[in-house]
Amino acid sequence: MPRTVELVSYNPEWPKIFQQEARLIADIFSNELVSIHHIGSTAIPNMLAKPIIDIMGVVREIERVELYNGSMIKLGYTPRGEYGIPERRYFIKATQGIRSHHVHMYPVGHRNISLHLDFRDYLQEHPKQAKAYIQFKKDLAQQYRQDPSAYSEAKTEFVESTNKLAARWRKKKKLGRI
Repeated sequence: MPRTVELVSYNPEWPKIFQQEARLIADIFSNELVSIHHIGSTAIPNMLAKPIIDIMGVVREIERVELYNGSMIKLGYTPRGEYGIPERRYFIKATQGIRSHHVHMYPVGHRNISLHLDFRDYLQEHPKQAKAYIQFKKDLAQQYRQDPSAYSEAKTEFVESTNKLAARWRKKKKLGRI
């Protein structure tokens, strides 16, 4: 079955689904795991999203993640290696061809960790930007309904500009100005 872009209204169950899956993943990676986070649109209340829970794990040594591939497979995940992002390990969980979870593993200090967390936190704290993102995603979903890769690529500029705003916001917040 070909993948399509399906956006749905925010589901208040998503944080619970994340917590359940995060516990299972934490059990697998045990002492290798430093932290685990709910990221992406399903982590932002009231955000329109593809109904896929994005999970980000931070690990001590990225090279050791492959040692846990067998356990992740038993949990229903398909390991995809770096999948285009150096020093990331990526896993996809699907049931009958429908994706439900993505897991992104990064080593401590990887720049994508703060990008994901700052983007999520910024949109949680800035409803105008979140509403703009919702409308942007709706427009793109109509345009690229049959092409999920093009949909994701088309979001890049918006995401990068929001990441710049989020980084400045985070820096000011750390300095106590927000």
